[in-house]
Amino acid sequence: MILNNLKLGVEVVGAHNLLPKDGQGSSSSFVELYFDGQRFRTTIKEKDLSPVWNETFYFNISDPSNLHMLTLDAYVYNNTRATQSRSFLGKITINGTSFVPYSDSVVLHYPLEKRSIFSRVRGELGLKVYVIDDPSIKSYMDTQIHNHSAQTLPSKVPRSEVRHTFHHLPNPNHPQQQQQQQQVPAGPADPTHHHGARYIPEEMKIPEVPQPPPQLVRMHSATMAQPVDYALKETSPFLGGGRVVGGRVIRKDRMSGCTYDLVEKMHFLFVRVVKARELPAMDITGSVDPYVEVRIGNYKGITKHIEKNQNPMWNVVFAFSRERMQASVLEVVVKDKDLMKDDFVGLCRFDLNEVPMRVPPDSPLAPEWYRLADKKGEKIKGELMLAVWIGTQADEAYPDAWHSDAALSVDTVASTLIRSKVYHAPRLWYLRVNVVEAQDLVPTEKTRFPDAYVKVQIGNQVLKTKPVQARTFNPLWNEDLLFVAAEPFDENLVLSVEDSVAPGKDEIIGRVIIPLSMVEKRADDKMIHSRWFNLEKPVAVDIDQLKKEKFSSRLHLRVCLDGGYHVLDESTHYSSDLRPTAKQLWRPPIGVLELGVLNAVGLHPMKTRDNKGTSDTYCVAKYGHKWVRTRTIVDNLCPKYNEQYTWEVFDPATVLTVGVFDNSQLGERGLNGTTKDLKVGKVRIRISTLETGRVYTHSYPLLVLHPTGVKKMGELHLAIRFTCTSFANMLYKYSCPLLPKMHYVRPFTVMQLDMLRHQAVNIVAMRLGRAEPPLRKEVVEYMSDVDSHLWSMRRSKANFFRLMSIFTGLFAAGKWFGDICVWKNPITTVLVHVLFLMLVSFPELILPTVFLYMFLIGVWNYRYRPRYPPHMNTKLSQAESVHPDELDEEFDTFPTTRSPELVRMRYDRLRSVAGRIQTVVGDVATQGERLQSLLSWRDPRATALFVTFCLLAALVLYVTPFQVIAALIGIYMMRHPRFRHRLPSVPINFFRRLPARTDSML
Repeated sequence: MILNNLKLGVEVVGAHNLLPKDGQGSSSSFVELYFDGQRFRTTIKEKDLSPVWNETFYFNISDPSNLHMLTLDAYVYNNTRATQSRSFLGKITINGTSFVPYSDSVVLHYPLEKRSIFSRVRGELGLKVYVIDDPSIKSYMDTQIHNHSAQTLPSKVPRSEVRHTFHHLPNPNHPQQQQQQQQVPAGPADPTHHHGARYIPEEMKIPEVPQPPPQLVRMHSATMAQPVDYALKETSPFLGGGRVVGGRVIRKDRMSGCTYDLVEKMHFLFVRVVKARELPAMDITGSVDPYVEVRIGNYKGITKHIEKNQNPMWNVVFAFSRERMQASVLEVVVKDKDLMKDDFVGLCRFDLNEVPMRVPPDSPLAPEWYRLADKKGEKIKGELMLAVWIGTQADEAYPDAWHSDAALSVDTVASTLIRSKVYHAPRLWYLRVNVVEAQDLVPTEKTRFPDAYVKVQIGNQVLKTKPVQARTFNPLWNEDLLFVAAEPFDENLVLSVEDSVAPGKDEIIGRVIIPLSMVEKRADDKMIHSRWFNLEKPVAVDIDQLKKEKFSSRLHLRVCLDGGYHVLDESTHYSSDLRPTAKQLWRPPIGVLELGVLNAVGLHPMKTRDNKGTSDTYCVAKYGHKWVRTRTIVDNLCPKYNEQYTWEVFDPATVLTVGVFDNSQLGERGLNGTTKDLKVGKVRIRISTLETGRVYTHSYPLLVLHPTGVKKMGELHLAIRFTCTSFANMLYKYSCPLLPKMHYVRPFTVMQLDMLRHQAVNIVAMRLGRAEPPLRKEVVEYMSDVDSHLWSMRRSKANFFRLMSIFTGLFAAGKWFGDICVWKNPITTVLVHVLFLMLVSFPELILPTVFLYMFLIGVWNYRYRPRYPPHMNTKLSQAESVHPDELDEEFDTFPTTRSPELVRMRYDRLRSVAGRIQTVVGDVATQGERLQSLLSWRDPRATALFVTFCLLAALVLYVTPFQVIAALIGIYMMRHPRFRHRLPSVPINFFRRLPARTDSML
């Protein structure tokens, strides 16, 4: 009895436009299906180039966790009755990652593929493939196994062997096996039952399949097997008029001119309220304070009111989601703002069935004047200019429109905080200030030499030079100070020469202010000419003293803006842009990256509103200098965004980051701007892992590490496509340095890079925070991974196990060679001896053999190549088994805010870990010092023995061919265990007795 109820259902619907093969312009076709060692065949449709079968088969899935590695193969053949043979008409192969639940399955028409380059095929095959879990469904093979085992097999035969006999069937690609396969006769036709692929008795007929509820199917199983709920899932949504299956769009029917082909099409009712004229007076003063209220069903949008104006102008666009409309009439009402109750002025009504449809690139719909009417429908004084149309998110008015998603929860003031926007981060430069020297300094106390240093400041960045060794009136520093500056250069560089008079007391000797717009720019390492700048007193003095001291002190500087570097404003592991700052060094783009943010499902409630959990979420995507933000979907745990964005790609070794956040600025607490937006999760996608031209549609789990452990906050559905515009330039990029030239000609230290990166993130966050709506600092920091360099015990463990996994192959090779040396398998050992002697005899074959072996491994692994982008792995990150105290330490601020007892305990734990690392480092140093002592005569007897051995070895190697020496060494290392001893060998004993410098350590 097979306990697993998971089945793969395949409905063979029909084929279209097949190739004629019978010599009479037709074909008698049938389809053979192969999956997981099982085979089914349809009936034969005589003389039909577009046959229809409508037959369903169910395959057993032996291992559901291995489903993503399996493939479904469908072969279409022409049956030749006269010779009892068949000819090939085409095939299709469907990867396991494309299998969807029954509720999501649709009939797809796949173009037939060739079996070889000499095959000639045409047409397409319609299949409906799905995964179903229903115990009432028994496949034909299940029934055969049950009957066969109950009647003919002895009770001692294991059930696994019974399954095994049905899981290994001939390969249709093998010509000899094709001739040996038996033809399965077709059963009697039954027009009322479409499941009869073969004649099946009444008790074996498949019952009608009820539609199962949506279930989670594990599409990808990572090597570090993590929970199914955390795995990446491939989806098949309808995008741009077609369904995406396996990275291809099947039956794509895009609307003309539509550029939104990576998102689901959403229809909106757009209402543009332009202006009004000749409105009737409603107040005693003979004026009116008008505003417009647009209503459809339970949704309404309100414009701002304009005081005392009978000819107001608004020019506001409202967008109402068509799928949420429950009314057929649109009302546009003009009201008069009043203290007690707003007065009715007039209205316009529109029947939604009469509203026109607009599809870009059509010109915008022209607004028209509409006469106002009272509540009874009679015309009154006043007119309103409106434009009403139905469009999609491709409409030009969509980004700036007021959306009905916020109609019930957000007021007019906060509506600007929910719009979608595109941001461009400022272009950053490294500012290099070389402080050379000062001359003729005049301290406050003229009887003493100043203890001078230079303080350099730009914005919030402040650096100081080191104090000079010898006090003098002409100090010399010659020190480089580095800063980050952003365009436009609206800040000044301020240099102050200060004198340390006493501890904690500094006096300013003079100051220089240099506008950044006047600083010289360079794109290479050419020498910048130095300049002398006159120091000025920062305090007010009398005119005579100013004239006498203004030019007495000078400061020698070299200042430049370095454009040959790439300013790192994000973690180097997840860089989205590697170009230098100077535009003249930029190369043309290699491709285009397109992102479709479809929807999110199962989001965790981030707040409470009306006594229920909810979220107001938006997505942020970052790549290069371009940041994008989707509109905020208010009060929805399964929001649909359906927004598409495009970036130019200049380097494949870059990463796209997409984050989801909860908007905390919409309520009363958010209006003051002090409430932070909450992070829901993020996704990283490396461009180099994407195939060109393929559409990746996956549902990414949003995994966030909390102080209580890892938590899934929902799933984000994305569609991604990378299109290469210059294949030659893309391949050339793989031979170029990762960073610009200046990073290697004049590199920075690690401390400088960390400091500059911190400053760059602050500048980007400050600039993006000035936009409307602002991209808040916590969002920029989370997207840029500002805390990735801080200490974490969990990350340390993860990096250690990553390092161990790299050496797993080396360890396995060492274990294999150890088994060879101890003759664990004599046949393998003899073959290795023969191969070793061949390579020693012909050493010119060693490198060709190694490269040919790696080529064959690469070709073999091609069929198992990843079909999906990598995603965050909780087991690889050591997030599943992490101790709560280690998580608390990771989330602690810097500097710490924990109690002294807890800090002391963590410090002791860190000392214990560092002690083990210290021991390992010391052991490695000891072995290196022993190597050095071989010829240092630290141990005179050991060095004498080694020198004598070297002389004898030189004489022997001079007269003996190298192949003989190598062969003897190899045979000695792989000698039989009978000739081995359990004690260490003589060379090892000699090496371990050599002295090291451990005796000299305190």
